[in-house]
Amino acid sequence: MNKNQNPKRRFGEKPKDEFESKVLDLARVTRVAAGGRRFRFRAVVVVGNKAGKVGVGVAKGADVPQSVEKATRLAKKRLIEVPIVADTIPYETTAKFGPAKVLLKPKGKGRGLTSGGTVRVICALAGIKNISSKILGRTGNKLNNALATMSALQKLRRPQVK
Repeated sequence: MNKNQNPKRRFGEKPKDEFESKVLDLARVTRVAAGGRRFRFRAVVVVGNKAGKVGVGVAKGADVPQSVEKATRLAKKRLIEVPIVADTIPYETTAKFGPAKVLLKPKGKGRGLTSGGTVRVICALAGIKNISSKILGRTGNKLNNALATMSALQKLRRPQVK
């Protein structure tokens, strides 16, 4: 037996992934060319390990499974480390991406995830249990809101203990 093989794993079985993934948005996009319309699918996928690492990936493909697979692979490449202090973020932060603006506020223990759609999914997969957020921009575009949330989480730094 090879030293890299797991003795309990059966033949043809894939190893268990440490990351959980969620499809945030799935859109059919069209390109008009000579001879008609060409359809493709754009997938926005969020992956996280619920322990401080989260990433967002966007990819297009000829069919839905292909686009989701590509987006998942990209999301795993673009992981960021989120500082989590007592199941929440260390301090309040805002970020803007295109027309999307997001405000993230830390909450006390036991308050839960008080946030809407996109921000809720990203924070849950990052492992943040107590947070309050507000989408301040007027856009309902899930991709822009997700990238604004990632930008806000990327701004966070672990507070220095004196």
